[in-house]
Amino acid sequence: MPERARPAPWEARLSRPGSPVCAPDWLALREGADAAARAPELVELLRVHLAAAARPGMPAVIRDLGCGTGSMGRWLAPRLSGPQVWILHDRDPGLLASAAASLPAVGADGAPVSARTQEGDLTELRSADLSGTALVTESAVLDLLTAEEVDGLAAACTGAGVAALLTLSVTGRVEFAPSDPLDAAFADAFNTHQRRSTGDRWLLGPDAAAVAVDAFTRRGAVVESRPSPWRLGADQAELAEEWLRAWIAAACAQQADLERSAGAYLGRKLDACHAGRLRLVVGHVDVLAVPSGAS
Repeated sequence: MPERARPAPWEARLSRPGSPVCAPDWLALREGADAAARAPELVELLRVHLAAAARPGMPAVIRDLGCGTGSMGRWLAPRLSGPQVWILHDRDPGLLASAAASLPAVGADGAPVSARTQEGDLTELRSADLSGTALVTESAVLDLLTAEEVDGLAAACTGAGVAALLTLSVTGRVEFAPSDPLDAAFADAFNTHQRRSTGDRWLLGPDAAAVAVDAFTRRGAVVESRPSPWRLGADQAELAEEWLRAWIAAACAQQADLERSAGAYLGRKLDACHAGRLRLVVGHVDVLAVPSGAS
């Protein structure tokens, strides 16, 4: 067979920086990897807390912030017992409709699960908005917030005595096999890009989980964190390729001189990916915070 053509230069191959983080096709592509990565130990701790805090005859109200197409609900609802009411928050009405339609109908013990939607900005939530809520969840959202917004989320949750399960925050750590001499340069540029300013907002990027742990701990919550890395191999080649394109494009947007080597660098990665040889670990972390004194 003829040798596969090498990637064309940067302008032709890398100007499309992957799917937007909230696009349904990207969310669908990553859902399996997200499900495999989330830390099951934190769910066990959460189950104990929710059982102790349950009110007889009342469902647990769970608010999923930045719910997207509802992957968090599809993953978590079947792992929790007792009746559940999910309130799905997002700014996109199309995503909200998709999330509400795909939530599982029953939990781990066959108890009913229902959903309703709430359109709006999750950063505007305050303690009063969480009255009657048992749990706040989010997935791959924390690193898109500012320090002030994470602090506000911690203040709202702890002020209302609500547990929070915050999953899949990026850590900035990426491991490739086979490795490449340019891996560190692209990783550093990408991580700097994730901490960028958007208008008057400075995003936390890889610092988000540590900021959240500090914000909840300072307010007396009991906080546990666990690693939740993506581990992508030959069976996740499509996701790995899409992630690579976005990762390299963001690095080049941050550090323009990387464009000179970006095409060849991507080519080496895709050669390994298409041959089934690429192994990729993308670091994430999950955080669980429960009210002080809760079981």
